[in-house]
Amino acid sequence: MVLTPDDYRTAFDLAPVGLVLSRNRLMLDCNRQLLEMFGASKEQLIGQSFEILYPTHDEFERTGQRIVASLDASGWYADERVMKRVDGPHRGQLFWCHVSGRALDPKQPHAAGVWSFEDLSSRRQLKADLTAREREIAALLIEGLTSKLIGKRLGISPRTVDVYRARLMRKYAASTTPDLVHKLLSA
Repeated sequence: MVLTPDDYRTAFDLAPVGLVLSRNRLMLDCNRQLLEMFGASKEQLIGQSFEILYPTHDEFERTGQRIVASLDASGWYADERVMKRVDGPHRGQLFWCHVSGRALDPKQPHAAGVWSFEDLSSRRQLKADLTAREREIAALLIEGLTSKLIGKRLGISPRTVDVYRARLMRKYAASTTPDLVHKLLSA
């Protein structure tokens, strides 16, 4: 049996995760699951920058820098981050999302890529009002990074990371870092 271009289009549109094809951080195409996840229409996303999916401009910029710095030799990247719903009844709502993707040319990470988005809100809720930097540090703590590694990845001192970790611990009433991670991961 030979698959037709229509078969590939149907598979793309009905994939169980959100999918986006991109060029230079602009969304060229996306599937139904992504539209549902972000509460948007194709007209609202196609041709737009990924920035509209981020809580802040700074998070969009810093994530883009991390992607460039963290791509492996094959051009793969993945993380968990807080994203923002674009429209619909949950417009502006922040939620945890697993994002993974591949740059078609690892030497030009943002030139062209394919990205998947998985909504983690059924398993992980944002339980506190966090700043952009707190959201970034929370995501990296979940990955198991130390203050030194987080600082290196974000371009800040380990001591600054410790200050933000202390704020997160207060907001989540956590007594230790493992306790904080557990509370960040629990729904």
